[in-house]
Amino acid sequence: MHLDWLVPDWPAPAHVHALCTTRAGGASAAPYDSLNLGGHVGDDPAAVQANRRVLQAALAAATPGAHAIFLQQVHGTRVLALGASLQDGNCADACVATAPGQVCTIMVADCLPVLLTDRQGRAVAAAHAGWRGLAGGKEGGVLEAVFQEFSALALAGSVQAAIKNGVNAPPVQPQQVPVATDTLAWLGPCIGPQAFEVGAEVHAAFCAHDGAAAQHFRPHGSGKYLADLAALARQRLHALGVSAVYGNDSSAAWCTVANPSRFFSHRRDSAALGGSGRFAACVWIG
Repeated sequence: MHLDWLVPDWPAPAHVHALCTTRAGGASAAPYDSLNLGGHVGDDPAAVQANRRVLQAALAAATPGAHAIFLQQVHGTRVLALGASLQDGNCADACVATAPGQVCTIMVADCLPVLLTDRQGRAVAAAHAGWRGLAGGKEGGVLEAVFQEFSALALAGSVQAAIKNGVNAPPVQPQQVPVATDTLAWLGPCIGPQAFEVGAEVHAAFCAHDGAAAQHFRPHGSGKYLADLAALARQRLHALGVSAVYGNDSSAAWCTVANPSRFFSHRRDSAALGGSGRFAACVWIG
């Protein structure tokens, strides 16, 4: 693994692995230099494939047989359960897995990558949390959707473990959710609160779900706001009962826009340079 890549600092079990790539270690030319993992941004396809091989090799070095599945992300709330036969390109903005070597992978370049596991390492999940997916609709956004699927898998894992150990486990009810305090979340780099200018419609979308979201918006000119995307995600996680949240604390070091040598940024680079690459956050069971 490249020394510049991020390794989440969270109390995950030893058999749960995670990483977040940066711009370093790839084959792409500017403005996608150098480890662009996005095949939809205008980069040379051969370079993208070479870059993906770099990532796959790093995953396999940590866990033999581990393999990343790349989604077609559309700023929605669909959650995909990874399986052995699943191929790249499925349309979803989050994924969950319980089998060793199935690597939940999210690509970003300003949006927020969110990784989940639990203290027993029964399941893992990853979500692509741009403002649209994070805000969602009446039923909630991508974090609510992925947590529901993740919880069901983790609960099933605990029941199976109890049965394996000879414990008389209670029947699983569809509405049951494992204790949220067992869930660990890691937030990766994203556009920071000094750079994320949004319109009134974004402010309204979040405040319609929870009026307390207003504290994460700062007025910035007529009808505009500066939004703290990571703080909005933390608020959503806390509302789900997930208090063990690590990683992005909204400081400048995590801002994709403010760190051009380390992170891709669609907002910073697309207008000025004609394009931007994508980096990836991954989590898997070893």
